[in-house]
Amino acid sequence: MTLNTTATAPAASSRQVAEPAKRRKARSSYPYWFYLPAAVIYTGLFLVPTFASFFFSLTRWNFNSFTFIGLDNFVQFFNEPSLLKGLTNTFIYGVVTAVLKVVLGMLLGVFLTSRIIARGYLRSIIFFPVLLSSIGVGIVFTVLLDPSNGMINKALAAIGIEGPSWLTDPAWALLSVAFVDVWKGVGLAAVIFIAGIVSIPQEYFEAAKVDGASSFKCFWNITLPLARPATATVIILSLIGGLRSFDLIWVMTQGGPGFTSDVIASVIYKQYQAGFYGLSTAGNVVLFLIVTAIVVPLSMFLNRKEVEQ
Repeated sequence: MTLNTTATAPAASSRQVAEPAKRRKARSSYPYWFYLPAAVIYTGLFLVPTFASFFFSLTRWNFNSFTFIGLDNFVQFFNEPSLLKGLTNTFIYGVVTAVLKVVLGMLLGVFLTSRIIARGYLRSIIFFPVLLSSIGVGIVFTVLLDPSNGMINKALAAIGIEGPSWLTDPAWALLSVAFVDVWKGVGLAAVIFIAGIVSIPQEYFEAAKVDGASSFKCFWNITLPLARPATATVIILSLIGGLRSFDLIWVMTQGGPGFTSDVIASVIYKQYQAGFYGLSTAGNVVLFLIVTAIVVPLSMFLNRKEVEQ
């Protein structure tokens, strides 16, 4: 009788352990249903168009039919005379806008987290251009940068400086659009830096001041290292935006004069306007691969440095 009791005890115990495990397993699978709406949206809006673009870049297509032609679109795209200039301009535009947004955003972030009057009002003023339409901003600055009647050149003339032909001079066209892009987007960079700086414990700054550290040393040794996550975010977002930029360039210069302010996105759009849909799709794939090849390694590098810190 004793043997039967001892034999059944482990069996009962194992059943008791198995039943909660089954219940835990059944419960753990339930939350995965919450991923379903996001997965459907992500698949429909990103994965399907991405794979469709890769497929149609290998075809000659219109809205009624398509013909598979292999890599001919890519060969033709890289033989376009404007592509090399557009590729160079894309990198120049992306680097210039990203660097200026990081530097100016950091300076504005430090300024707007200091003890100044009307700090909240100034933050809203800095962020306001981000809310404006890129098309509207482009049209307004096209008028302001007019070499003859624009207010910017008139203001420069009032202090004895002859302003250049901002949007028609090949030496200034691309940089002029880049400066407008920075004006419009630096507010977002500043807000990200403000969030990063505010999250730094104030005890560090108080201890540094007790030790006699100057404001510059506090910035260099405390703010800059501890705001690294915000810096990495601004770098990545600004670089992606700069490499993909199209709307401001198209509104203000349409890639001109000549090809001097063309970027890859504007070259792609011109091919689409001409009816070369397969060629423009191949250009989109090229742009996607370029942005991915630059941003993914850079993001991994910045995140690794952040973890090492």
